[in-house]
Amino acid sequence: MNDLEARSINTIRFLAVDGVQQANSGHPGLPMGTAAIAYTIWTRHLKFNPKDPSWPDRDRFILSGGHGSMLLYSLLYLNGFGLTLEDLKHFRQWGSLTPGHPEYGLTPGVETTTGPLGQGLSNGVGMAIAESHLGAEFNREGHKIVDHYVYAIVTDGDLMEGVASEAASLAGHLKLGKLIYLYDDNRISIDGPTDLSFTEDRGKRFEAYGWQVLHVADGNNVAEIDAAIKEAKKDERPSLIVCRTHIGYGLPTRQDTSKAHGEPPGDEELNGAKRKFGWPESPRFYVPEDVAEFFKKVAAQGEAKESEWKKAFSDYTKAYPDLAKEFTRRQNSELPKDWEKALPEFPADPKGLATRAASGNVLNALAEVLPELMGGSADLTPSNNTWIKSATAYQPENTIGRYLHFGVREHGMGAIVNGLAYHKGYIPFGATFLVFTDYMRGAIRVGALSHLHTIWVMTHDSIGLGEDGPTHQPVEHLAALRAIPNLLVIRPADANETKEAWRAAILNQHHPTVLALTRQALPTLDRSQYASETGLQKGAYVLADLGPKKPEMILMASGSEVSLILKAAEKLAEAGHGVRVVSFPSWELFEDTDAAYQESVLPKSIHKRLAVEMAIQMGWEKYLGDEGKMICMHGYGASAPAAVLFEKFGFTVDNVVAEAEKLLK
Repeated sequence: MNDLEARSINTIRFLAVDGVQQANSGHPGLPMGTAAIAYTIWTRHLKFNPKDPSWPDRDRFILSGGHGSMLLYSLLYLNGFGLTLEDLKHFRQWGSLTPGHPEYGLTPGVETTTGPLGQGLSNGVGMAIAESHLGAEFNREGHKIVDHYVYAIVTDGDLMEGVASEAASLAGHLKLGKLIYLYDDNRISIDGPTDLSFTEDRGKRFEAYGWQVLHVADGNNVAEIDAAIKEAKKDERPSLIVCRTHIGYGLPTRQDTSKAHGEPPGDEELNGAKRKFGWPESPRFYVPEDVAEFFKKVAAQGEAKESEWKKAFSDYTKAYPDLAKEFTRRQNSELPKDWEKALPEFPADPKGLATRAASGNVLNALAEVLPELMGGSADLTPSNNTWIKSATAYQPENTIGRYLHFGVREHGMGAIVNGLAYHKGYIPFGATFLVFTDYMRGAIRVGALSHLHTIWVMTHDSIGLGEDGPTHQPVEHLAALRAIPNLLVIRPADANETKEAWRAAILNQHHPTVLALTRQALPTLDRSQYASETGLQKGAYVLADLGPKKPEMILMASGSEVSLILKAAEKLAEAGHGVRVVSFPSWELFEDTDAAYQESVLPKSIHKRLAVEMAIQMGWEKYLGDEGKMICMHGYGASAPAAVLFEKFGFTVDNVVAEAEKLLK
């Protein structure tokens, strides 16, 4: 290692730790231990242009151990992504571009929101799928416009998390050779040495997954790291490079201890490390001029690479104008003209069909006009109705395939689908039973925080699934999902509302969307008698006002219970009552409407309100008012045919009428 390299690495190292010390908060251990790894990736391999962080063919870099965020911020600053020294000095402060963990969409150059361990590692699998699939779609002989790698620094904690195991297993099966992960093998966790809980041979585990595993004996040896990355690029398999490192490298008393992980070192310890490396103790946030110039040259090389790519893309545009136009459209997240014309209409039918079946029809219609719609199921394709009939399965020998078989890996699926969305060029979807959102909640939440355009097709949405019983019958899940900020939850009432739910999911590009769909068939409502299903776009709408007089009460429901309250309302109307029926598929869409619209649907003057939903009541209180009531679940379901469960738990026309009459007395 030459002197400039050593000082460049120390610049990365001490910018990071100065930031932690200044904030008096943060994680110095990872940046100090992996500075040489990061330097090698960013200066010898990573293809990027800081002046255009969204260049489609850039390499992606993921800091999966997002607690070490000051490492990434130091790299972004040195490489000219627009961060300033002031930004580094305001690490973890209000309004800063340098939050405690990297946040996608906030800081230029941050490719993923990381911190919950295992998520970044798993996002990279989705990115690598996107790279290979886009290449299969758009590359032509002599015109390789998609050709990039996904690099990540992953940690002991990442490898311990189950989500990472799920994603790594699938990555190995799919032979994602553009995936290169460098493992910060420092053998220390918060509780102490990893041999307290983590003693399997990690390399052998990844070999069993189908990865190439390489070893770097000294994680501070740039030449050794560089050689390993070059070797990784030669293999068709994803690669894990196990780098033996030292947490808090250079700290006089805290190196190789858990004390280095998550607390500022203190002035004495920090200055001791600086003396050890011959680094000036002051000023803090010191960047030698020649180091700054070196990183400017690295950035300039990246700018030149993008210029070369633009020239190649110009040639591609001349040779394949339609493909070039389509590639650009998808990278810009622009929807094709008249795509909505593909949405099917469903005729009125008292027998109807399950909303999961309607969803399958809509998905297949949209797939014909939205080639960016790509995804799959966690081994429940026939049950979720997510197979794209005109597609083939994505496999290592068929990377043009558009359908993803995730296997029984719900959490891994969630993070991989997020990775597809982070990458750009796709509207990705993933599917399972609604109850199993528990297994993937971490990925759903991070996707919502990141404003990703993902679609979650969640079927078997209530006790209506029947005999499988309470282990599979979601009762608290709608409330739990509605509690996630920026997540759009839609529970459609019939086939045509399902069509509208898909329309909303496609149009709302800055929200992940959960579609909660039934196993059981529902009547397809006759819209010549009732309000148009397009009311779904406002979250709730007046389906009908029934009876001989103005509404004296409101019946409201979501999903399968809408047809139930409609039948009950008809009986109440026959008895002389005025009843308003409100279909309420999405709280989030309704909350986005103005006060005047909300008042038009739920007038404050109508105090008697009854909500019906096969889920816990939590959250409905805000729509019920002081006199309202709810027919809901108060515990788990049971194993029995759906019709029996509806009767036993009170989801019948007679019970809805009886509860409504109590309110009307």
